[in-house]
Amino acid sequence: MRRAAATSRLIGLLLLAGGHPSAGFAQDALQPYQLVRSLQLIQDRIATGDHAALPMQAKLLEMADARLRSADAEDFKDAKNFRALLVYGMSGGNPVTVEAATSRAATDPQSLAIAKGVIDYLNGRPGEAIEALKPIDPMALPPDLGAFLALVKGSLLAGDQPAAALGLLDEARLLSPGTLVEEAALRRSVGIAVAQGDAARFALASTQYVERYLYSPYASQFADSFVSGVIALHMSISQDKLGDITSMMDPEREKVIYLRIARRAAIDGLNDLSAFASARAEQGRDGNTNHDDPRALLYASLSTVTSGTIEDVRAKLGKIDRSRLSDGDRALLDAAQAIAGEVVAPPAALPAEKLAPVASEPPSPEIATAQGADASGLPPVEGAIAEQPAVAKASGGPATKAPNTPAVAAASANAATVMPASAPAPTASPEPADPTDAAMTRTRRQLDLIDQMLGAAPK
Repeated sequence: MRRAAATSRLIGLLLLAGGHPSAGFAQDALQPYQLVRSLQLIQDRIATGDHAALPMQAKLLEMADARLRSADAEDFKDAKNFRALLVYGMSGGNPVTVEAATSRAATDPQSLAIAKGVIDYLNGRPGEAIEALKPIDPMALPPDLGAFLALVKGSLLAGDQPAAALGLLDEARLLSPGTLVEEAALRRSVGIAVAQGDAARFALASTQYVERYLYSPYASQFADSFVSGVIALHMSISQDKLGDITSMMDPEREKVIYLRIARRAAIDGLNDLSAFASARAEQGRDGNTNHDDPRALLYASLSTVTSGTIEDVRAKLGKIDRSRLSDGDRALLDAAQAIAGEVVAPPAALPAEKLAPVASEPPSPEIATAQGADASGLPPVEGAIAEQPAVAKASGGPATKAPNTPAVAAASANAATVMPASAPAPTASPEPADPTDAAMTRTRRQLDLIDQMLGAAPK
């Protein structure tokens, strides 16, 4: 505790001297490890929500960079200074500075191997970095260095060896609790757990992050991973568990999270999840409802846009204030209104030439079988449609770009031909013989086009 207090006083003196002519002399008199330790303390304050410390971080990075650039072989005889160089590099430092300082240092082979791995990591050479750092055990190093190294190794292995990566991120947290290292390790664990399909690990890491680092300036990255995880793991995470995690958030953040979940779930066709998230966004907390939020009303309406209450849905959509929506949500509103209108539109009458003639006598079983079977000899499956329509030029040219407005989307959906890939090109776009089936088919096509039109989450 006394050491932290002393370092905090040192930070204050350094920053006060930042604009003074003698600041350079004071900076040169400090050892590199003193500057880097001060930088770490500032970063830990940032991780717990002290955003006012961000300018201090920038200043200390600048001062540490200048001191390490001027450091010579004599400075690096002290092992603490070389460890500080490595920590500086893994704290967002300049790779040029790390490489230049390493070339002047005479230290042990393991430290030089770590330096090589850090330089490769900073310069975007993950393969070389993994190879250099592979034999080094973070738990065998001093905690300040081992924590950062475990974080870097875990990040490098996240794609190819997710299980090993999660173990390394756990080591990083164990070696450096309550710090920016733990914040980053938890945040990355959430994303890896989603990729692994590990709902239990996802829920645990999310709970720990919300408890400790919800106000970190990097929490928006956590929110992205959390929303994606809820969508990807919706079959494995109960609504009660989701409610437990979000209940630890402040009301505004909870509302935004539920709005984002509702939107993604509506676009992905997860109606139950969309309805749940929309309701939670509307309910608010402590009696502060969000019924006037047009986003909550829009996303709630999407989950029932093709239901039996379509007239109520159309009325709700018509009351939404478009001016309070983002561009993406305005397009989503247009698409929802177009779909709702299609659902309630009266079916078009069959053309006279398509009306089946009244047979004077019923056909024989053999003729009936032949008329009701396709070329494969199997009876047609009523209501079956293809997954995604392919919109191509009438001339047989390359596929056109997906429509970017609801009106164009509706027109393209109606004109698109839905056929198996192996079927010969038809001369006209077939529709189901029954007018109601035809209307529902067009509606399903429009719903499919929502994914193509609106993939981004709201700001």
